[in-house]
Amino acid sequence: MRIFDPHVHMTSRTTDDYEAMRAAGVRALVEPSFWLGQPRTSPASFLDYFDALLGWEPHRAAQYGIAHHCALALNPKEANDPRCVPVLDVLPRYLAKDGVVAVGEIGYDSMTPAEDTALAAQLQLAADHGLPALVHTPHRDKLAGLRRTIDVVRESSLPPERVLLDHLNETTVREARESGCWLGFSVYPDTKMDEDRTVAVLRAHGTEKVLVNSAADWGKSDPLKTRRVGEAMLAAGFDEDDVDRVLWRNPVAFYGFGDRLRLDVPPPGESHEGNSVLRGGE
Repeated sequence: MRIFDPHVHMTSRTTDDYEAMRAAGVRALVEPSFWLGQPRTSPASFLDYFDALLGWEPHRAAQYGIAHHCALALNPKEANDPRCVPVLDVLPRYLAKDGVVAVGEIGYDSMTPAEDTALAAQLQLAADHGLPALVHTPHRDKLAGLRRTIDVVRESSLPPERVLLDHLNETTVREARESGCWLGFSVYPDTKMDEDRTVAVLRAHGTEKVLVNSAADWGKSDPLKTRRVGEAMLAAGFDEDDVDRVLWRNPVAFYGFGDRLRLDVPPPGESHEGNSVLRGGE
């Protein structure tokens, strides 16, 4: 089983997680930029974070034969903080870099006017840079948030077929599919979807333009959830081609829109800027 996790926050995970993911079949991933749990106080902290997603994390992933890509953005939660919004002015020079395969996560957290402005601006940046967009649908008032998101997408220059609506569930999947966007399901303990619910949605709505991710981060989460979904699909009667479409071919197709996806992992160097995953080693 080959797996492409299209949304996982590896900066929050240990190197042991990379090893376990490789053993489970993960061969590629996309790490979108997100809220760190504590508010940033200036755009400079975003830039250090972006540099890590473009440097240190690909180095760590390469040690285990995993192709690491990233999506960069001002995330929805911090779009409400005036100290963070100026990062939008420097984001374009990062979106031009190799390894950046999308703009994301963007979207809504609390559906404020500031989030409206940031979402519209970053959809335009995606269009300007020829990149797809990974859109976070809110955890509260999900259907209202989805509808508002779709309205903004329709008003933008970015075609719906280059937009991934993530964190969907049973209440939002039908309207999301009707929008023409790609569909993302986060399989995350307790607060999002689980394996059985995801399989039920796949039965009802099919596997076309569907991506499944672990969204693993610093919370209670599991970077092997993609593998567990594949196993649940097989147990429910889906065949290996269905699993390969959802866990590999669909994310490759979506993130391939920007022509920057590189699935061949170069031989890993022993260190990145003088630092090794072997702390204290030679």
